[in-house]
Amino acid sequence: MTPVVKIEEIHKIYDSGEVPVHAVRGVSLEIVKGEFVALMGASGSGKSTLMNLLGCLDRPTRGRFYLDGIDISQLDKNELADLRNQKLGFVFQGFNLLARTTALENVELPMLYGRHRRMSGSQIRDRAMECLDAVGLGNRADHFPNQLSGGQQQRVAIARALVNHPQVLLADEPTGNLDSKTSVEVMGVFQKLNASGITIVMVTHELDIAHYCKRNLILRDGVVVRDEFVKDRSIAESELGKLRAAEAAAKLTAAPAA
Repeated sequence: MTPVVKIEEIHKIYDSGEVPVHAVRGVSLEIVKGEFVALMGASGSGKSTLMNLLGCLDRPTRGRFYLDGIDISQLDKNELADLRNQKLGFVFQGFNLLARTTALENVELPMLYGRHRRMSGSQIRDRAMECLDAVGLGNRADHFPNQLSGGQQQRVAIARALVNHPQVLLADEPTGNLDSKTSVEVMGVFQKLNASGITIVMVTHELDIAHYCKRNLILRDGVVVRDEFVKDRSIAESELGKLRAAEAAAKLTAAPAA
């Protein structure tokens, strides 16, 4: 199977001050369609830099990066922006929703800003609603971000990332601002999307969250030190069932109010 992501001997060196910072050191890897990969590592390991390179937000100092068979080193600034818009979807820790626009309008945004827009207003709205339905928020389309919980806001952000049919969904610490139960719910959304064939690459520092993925890449000092498939993978639906049962048991055993 042709990889949707292929990087060959990627290096990223930042010239900051007298000593250059070698953030990524000769990483090579392939990710095929339908994988669900976690990038892990301590602070300074290079995982965020690698995610920025995969997201075409930064260019490698040397090495090759092919996204869906396209060599990004051959693209100019505008072509690279088009590639990001058409091939990639982004989900961030802080949601990054526009406060004064509804959930539906937030999801529509990536379709409005492409240079090669081909869809009518009604088609854009229909596609945005389709994506909100996919994350279970079709009934919240007219709500503003401040009317939604943190988990619901992250679901809107996921719907927005999906709206242009990306080849790869990139998620940077998507559960970092969420409580434990909501984090499991969001991982359930990712697992459902991945089961439908969507490729996901996620940065996380949480071992329990990485266990919901299919493959873990562990970085240290800019190098991939482990690349392993997840054994006994956590399934969000099952974990949520356990949490609900524990909550119900806690309510039954709670002391009555005075």
